[in-house]
Amino acid sequence: MTVILPPKPPARPDKVSLWRYVKLFRQDILSAQPQRLYRAWMAAFKTPFFRSYMINQPELIDEVLKARPDDFPKSGRISEGLRPLLGNSVFLTNGAVWKRQRRIIDPAFEGGRLRETWPAMYAAAEACVARLEARGDGRIEIEEEASHAAADVIFRTLFSIPIEHETASAVFTKFRDYQRSQPILNIAAFIPMPRWMPRLFRKNTKKAAKDIRDLITGLTIARMREIEAGTAPDDLATKIMTTADPVTGDCFTTEEMVDQVAIFFLAGHETSASALAWTLYLSALYPVWQDKLAEEASALKDGAFSEMSKLKVSRDVFREALRLYPPVPMMVRETQCPEHFRDRDIAPGAQVVVSPWHLHRHERLWDNPDGFDPTRWHSENGRECMRKAFIPFSTGSRVCPGAGFAMVEGPLLLSMILQRFEFQTVPDQTPVPVAHLTVRAKNGIWLDLKKRETA
Repeated sequence: MTVILPPKPPARPDKVSLWRYVKLFRQDILSAQPQRLYRAWMAAFKTPFFRSYMINQPELIDEVLKARPDDFPKSGRISEGLRPLLGNSVFLTNGAVWKRQRRIIDPAFEGGRLRETWPAMYAAAEACVARLEARGDGRIEIEEEASHAAADVIFRTLFSIPIEHETASAVFTKFRDYQRSQPILNIAAFIPMPRWMPRLFRKNTKKAAKDIRDLITGLTIARMREIEAGTAPDDLATKIMTTADPVTGDCFTTEEMVDQVAIFFLAGHETSASALAWTLYLSALYPVWQDKLAEEASALKDGAFSEMSKLKVSRDVFREALRLYPPVPMMVRETQCPEHFRDRDIAPGAQVVVSPWHLHRHERLWDNPDGFDPTRWHSENGRECMRKAFIPFSTGSRVCPGAGFAMVEGPLLLSMILQRFEFQTVPDQTPVPVAHLTVRAKNGIWLDLKKRETA
C-alpha cells in the first residue's frame, strides 16, 4: 500500500553562502531551511550583522513565549516589511504600548462574543456555498475562494457589511495587490539600517498599503459617527472602539483603530484563508476523511451556535491542517539581556526564532510527524504534543486574541462546504507550500469541484 504524504517544500543543503541564503529567505523562508531543523532542539545561524537562533525545544519555547515574554519582545527587523500596512498595530508593538492595546482589544474576543458573531459568520459561510453553487462543477483554485470567504467573515463580523460592499470589496482587491508585491521580509531584516534610511520597498507595496489604509480610515470614521449618533451595530468594531483602557480610561483614536483593523484583516483573513485552503486540499487528498466530514456536517440544520459542538471530526481535521500548514510559519523575538540556552551563550540583540512549521513536524516530538492523521489528537502522543508543541496561534501572553474565533470559523466553513460539494485533487498539480505573508501554495491549490449528490 502506497502511503501518501502531504506535500512539503524541499529543504536546502546544510551549507550555502550568505548571499544564497538571503536570496532563498526572501523568496521562501521554508525551503531556505535545512532538513536538520526537523530534529534539532536548537540551531544557530550567523551573519556579519546579527546572530539568529532557532529553538525547537518545548521548554525553551515556554521560557521565551510564556515565562519571560517581556525579555523577548518582537524583533523590529522582521516588522519592517509590514510597517506600511500595519502602522503601530498590536501585531508589531511591544511593552507598555502593546499591553494597552491588548487591554482594549481582548474583551471583544472573549468567549461570550463568539456566540454574538456566529450569525454573521454563518451568513458568510452560506454566501460562500452560494458562490460555489454558481460556479458549477469544474476545476477551481481553492485559495482564491478561501480568501474570498475569509474576507467576508471578517467584514461581516467586524463592520456588519458583506464582502460585496463597495469598500469591503475594494480592500479585498487592494490587499491582493499588496500581498503580491510584499515579500515576507524587507532588506532591513538582514542589514542594520537607521530609521531615516529608505526601506527599499517594491514599487507598488507602499501605494497598495496606503490605499488599504485610506479605505479602512473611511470605514472607521463612519463607524465613529454612528457610535456618536447611537446607531452603530453591535459588532466587533463597535465593541473595540467603545472599550476604554481600564488603566488609562482612553479609547483608541481613529489612527490607532485603523492600525488595529489592518491587522484584524491581515490576521483574520489571510491566516484563515491559508488554513481553510490547505484543509480542503487535505480533504481531497484523503477522500475517506472528506466523506466523514460530509456525513458529520448533516448536524448543521438550523444554523444554531449549539450545532458547533457536534462538529468534532471537522475540528480534528482542521487542527491537523493547522499542524501541517501553520499559517504563520515563524515568529521572531529579540534578546534584551545575555541568555544561556542549552550550550550556547546568547548576546543581547540576537534573534530568537520560534518556528511552528518545524515544531509541528519535529521528528523527536510527534509520531508520524509528516503524515496526515486527525485521530492523533486522541492519542497519548497527540494530547501531549498539543500541550507543548502545537502553537498555530502562538502561545503565552501574545497568543492571538482571535484563536477561539478561528477555531469556530474554520470547522464551520469546512463543514458547510463539504456538506454540499466534494473535491478531488488534480493530477500533476501538487501544491508546493511557500511562505509569503502566510503559508500558501507556490502556484495555487487546484482542485476539481463537484456538487455532492446527497447534498
